[in-house]
Amino acid sequence: MKLITLTAALALTAQPLWAADDMTILLDWFVNPDHGPIIVAQEMGYFADQDLNVTIIAPADPSDPPKMVAAGQADLAISYQPQLHLQIHEGLPLRRVGTLVATPLNCLLALADGPIKSPADLAGKKVGFSVGGVEEAMLGAILTHNGVAPDDVEMVNVNWSLSPSLMSGQVDAVIGAFRNFELTQMELEGVKGHCFFVEEEGIPSYDELIYVANADTMDKDRIARFLAATQKATQYIVNHPQDSWKVFAATSTELDDTLNARAWTDTIPRFALRPAAFDVGRYAAFEAFLAEAGLVPDQTPVSGIAIDVTAP
Repeated sequence: MKLITLTAALALTAQPLWAADDMTILLDWFVNPDHGPIIVAQEMGYFADQDLNVTIIAPADPSDPPKMVAAGQADLAISYQPQLHLQIHEGLPLRRVGTLVATPLNCLLALADGPIKSPADLAGKKVGFSVGGVEEAMLGAILTHNGVAPDDVEMVNVNWSLSPSLMSGQVDAVIGAFRNFELTQMELEGVKGHCFFVEEEGIPSYDELIYVANADTMDKDRIARFLAATQKATQYIVNHPQDSWKVFAATSTELDDTLNARAWTDTIPRFALRPAAFDVGRYAAFEAFLAEAGLVPDQTPVSGIAIDVTAP
C-alpha cells in the first residue's frame, strides 16, 4: 500500500517513472476499514489497470483534507456529506464526486445498561460531541423528534474522545460515534453500548463518507477512472469478504486485529456499490434539513453540491 505522511507527500517533486496519471487522495483519518475499497484497489492493481498512480495520504488533522483540495493541493479528499453542505456555504469550491460509504454510520451512543433507554431520557443530561455545527443540529433534531427541548441537554465538546468520555461517565451519551467501530471498541473493553441510529430518529438519510474534488480544477476523466477502480474493489470485497480482508490487513500489522476485523465485516454492507452515482433527492433533503435548522442561510441547488463525473 502506498501510504505516506502529509508532509512527505507535499514535498514530493520527482517525476513519475511511467506514463500513468498521478492522483493524490487525502483520507479523512488514519487507515481503517472504512477505506477498504481504496486500499484493496491499490493492492489488487485496479488503479494501475486504470492507468493511475494513486498516492494515499493519512492526514495529521482530519479537518485539513477538504481545505487542501479546495486549495488545489490534492485531487481528492474523503469527507462527510453533512460537512460538505456547510463547507460549500462557507465558500469552499468543493463538489461531491463519488460515494465511499452510502449510509449513515453516525449514531447517538449510550451505555447499554445505563439510564438512557431512549433519546427522550436525555433531558437534563450531558451529551458529548466532537464536531460542532452539524452534530449539534443532528442532536437537536433527534431530541425534538423525541419530545425533548435541545436547551434541556448540556453539550460537552470531548474532541475525539467519544467512547472514553462515555465509559468514564463524563457524559451520558455521545453523538458522532460510528456504529461500525465505537460499539465494538467498547465491547472489547468490556463495556456494551447501545446505538440510536440517526436516520431512525428524525434525521434525513445521507452518505456518510464521500469523495470531494475542487469544482474549478477537477479532472473528471481521472476521477471517473479512480471511481471505476474502487467500484471493482468494492465488488471484490462484497464477493470475497474474507480474501479481501486478508489483502487489507496485510498492509499493516496495526490493522490485523480483532477490532478492525469486526469493523470490516460490519462495514461491507455499507460500501457504495456504484460510487459515481448519487441520489439527488437525498442531497436536496439534507440541504433543506440544514436550512430549517438554521445552519445555512439558504438552500444551494443539488447541482452546486454533488455531480456525477461519469455523466455525458
